[in-house]
Amino acid sequence: MSIRAALLALLALLALLPLLAALTACAHPSPSPSSPTAGVPGADRDAHGCIGSAGYRWCQRTQQCERPWELAKAKGLENTAEDITAYCAAPPAGPAQR
Repeated sequence: MSIRAALLALLALLALLPLLAALTACAHPSPSPSSPTAGVPGADRDAHGCIGSAGYRWCQRTQQCERPWELAKAKGLENTAEDITAYCAAPPAGPAQR
């Protein structure tokens, strides 16, 4: 390859660099997570505000977020999904009926 041909090839490459840079700048950005805090620990709150990744789930009976193993110990329940679900599914205790 002659020096002239090499220089022409280099000039052609240099002429294409701005076009390549412009096309890259217009490229679609990578898809973002479903929410801006998706990767943040504790950002997985449910409709009641319970943080599932921290072990919390909503208990209808107590009207608060509970960790099943802690609730089982506090209430003397078996630490099984069935017992915790049955306990939390019961309506909250209300005022005594007359």
